[in-house]
Amino acid sequence: MTFLSDTGVEYLKGIMEKTYNISEYLLPIRTFINKSCDGNEPWEIILLASLTSIIGLLVAQYILSSFEDGFSPFLWFYLRKLPFVKQTVAKKIKSTTDEIERELMKGMENKVFLYEIPKQSRDADYILKEISSYVSIGKFGWQEGFVSGTFYPGNDENLEDLMQHVFRKTAYTNPLHTDVFPGVRVMEAEVVHMVSKLYNAPEAIGTVTTGGTESIFLVCKAYRDYARHEKGIREPNMVIPVTAHAAFDKAAQLLKIRVKHIKFDPNSIKVNLKAMKKAIDKDTCMLVGSAPAFPHGCIDDIEEIAKLGLKYKVPVHVDCCLGGFLLPFMKKAGFDVPPFDFTVKGVTSISCDTHKYAFAPKGTSVIMYKNKAYRHFQFSVTTDWPGGIYGTPNLSGSRSGGLIATCWASLLYHGEEGYVEATRKIVSTTRYIEEGLREIHGIFIFGNPIVSVIALGSNHFDIYRLSSALTEKGWNLNLLQYPSGFHMCVTMQHTYEGIADKFLSHVKECVAEILKDPVSRTTGTAAIYGMAQRIPDRSLVAEIVWAYLDAVYSIKKKEPCENGSLEGMES
Repeated sequence: MTFLSDTGVEYLKGIMEKTYNISEYLLPIRTFINKSCDGNEPWEIILLASLTSIIGLLVAQYILSSFEDGFSPFLWFYLRKLPFVKQTVAKKIKSTTDEIERELMKGMENKVFLYEIPKQSRDADYILKEISSYVSIGKFGWQEGFVSGTFYPGNDENLEDLMQHVFRKTAYTNPLHTDVFPGVRVMEAEVVHMVSKLYNAPEAIGTVTTGGTESIFLVCKAYRDYARHEKGIREPNMVIPVTAHAAFDKAAQLLKIRVKHIKFDPNSIKVNLKAMKKAIDKDTCMLVGSAPAFPHGCIDDIEEIAKLGLKYKVPVHVDCCLGGFLLPFMKKAGFDVPPFDFTVKGVTSISCDTHKYAFAPKGTSVIMYKNKAYRHFQFSVTTDWPGGIYGTPNLSGSRSGGLIATCWASLLYHGEEGYVEATRKIVSTTRYIEEGLREIHGIFIFGNPIVSVIALGSNHFDIYRLSSALTEKGWNLNLLQYPSGFHMCVTMQHTYEGIADKFLSHVKECVAEILKDPVSRTTGTAAIYGMAQRIPDRSLVAEIVWAYLDAVYSIKKKEPCENGSLEGMES
């Protein structure tokens, strides 16, 4: 029996004939190689072939690694080695650094800074006076509601007094030493239990961390190590929305996890599920969804992401760091909210910041797991250290028990009723602002934000002009990129009478002025964002960020006058 038709047989004959013709052309090469091997023993030929193969593989690996992030970074890396380009970039970086330092030092031109520990001690009155002076530095009225996010608890003097008293009693305790400070250990466990209950966790499995970044770092470590020990994955990757918090990228850099960023749907601003599904492979150690995402305040489809996790047997983490103490109370406050917690089958972990809408002092967060095995891989254990068997649940070793105690106290102070009422105020104010913004011609709202963040863009003018104009009026906003925009994160400060209307009034006024000349570009600090998006060499953008971070730790030292005094400066 034959499996080929006559046409198929003729096709194969044609291939064989072409192959034979090619072999004739290769005959000189074959002859050259055979002559080169004359006089060599078989082991020499095998060794030479093996070494050649290894060298070839190493060269190929080097080339592939060079292009891992694309050809453009590779090209710019070598282009910047050229002397002219190198000098030009260095000069520009220097001018940018100087400009950033000038911006950070505004309002402190006459301040006398400390460069060494004072020779003599200072009394408490002097120190408290200086503290008040330092806290008052700045041009943004964060206590008056002119700042996006950043300051969450509202101007509750009773809460402030309580936090001060609690911290005073617990500041020097250390939860690392559970035998010495068992009460602090209990408070941390109770915080985990109380927060887990909000998320319908089957068991209270988690820890208190120093913030959302540490919570995210720890869950990435847990899933990396779980994949390594339980699945034999040596080169793990995480599949995350491009809108997921940058802390995931930070964790990936430190933990050597490859990141696969998934674009969002341009209409819903939710992660593209088809693209996420396509990105999952045998080395994927975790999937991520945001509830809500920091840039635009939109909630990814957690149910669908969880289905992918179940199908491919990959852990699914839900980042609730931003809206963690709003989402669980929204239904009781009268608002619809899509499924996001442990009731969603396939969700294996959730991070929730308590130092935001739980109104605890910075910095506390809670990381929760559905399965105790995952948390085990979060822990760090050293069994053979001469100092003893060493185990820590978090990234840090020693921590101030004061942060755990103030978080615990804040949960008790507000209670469920207090959080429901706060959620009602914050979400209602957010909806009110969103409705007002949608009526302003010239701007648009990204997606369908349903929690506390509203992101603005424009198809009519450079949106950074609007952010700059609002900054001039005293507002501090979060700038976004890819695409250009900025957002307002609504807090208790914005729920006070007149604040939301003032913001809407200022936006409307600034937009009307900008539309008189919509083609002009942004100037000032906000222009850096617009410029940064157009720079093809992203390493140059990184250096600008380095310059900013350097400037954060810079204080200008004033030279004394001829008589040795610091004339004209504050003492």
